[in-house]
Amino acid sequence: MSFKENLKSELEYQGLQLKELATRCGISKNTLGNYLTGHNSLPSAETAVKIAQSLGVSVEYLVTGTHQIETKNLLPIKYRRIIDVLTYLDDNDLEAVYNLATSLKKRYSPQSPQIT
Repeated sequence: MSFKENLKSELEYQGLQLKELATRCGISKNTLGNYLTGHNSLPSAETAVKIAQSLGVSVEYLVTGTHQIETKNLLPIKYRRIIDVLTYLDDNDLEAVYNLATSLKKRYSPQSPQIT
């Protein structure tokens, strides 16, 4: 995926409006909009860092759509095993897994003990 697609996806995932991101990172809404409209406009490295930090993701993620391996390795093995399998699934299967996990999550209240 491209920078444009990854940025759009992250905005949707976080439920952010372009105006809110612009305020967070100190970049004009029009400039951010240009990155989303596909005018072959890419931010400078400095601007990409501001956007990534404001979204709480890495620049690598915005550019490539993947997270740094070092970040993944910070997760416990039980989660890394699942992530490794997920990388082979297409978008429809990923959506099905997400829906299943969301449904299973409803079984547990915040007061329930952590699953190990």
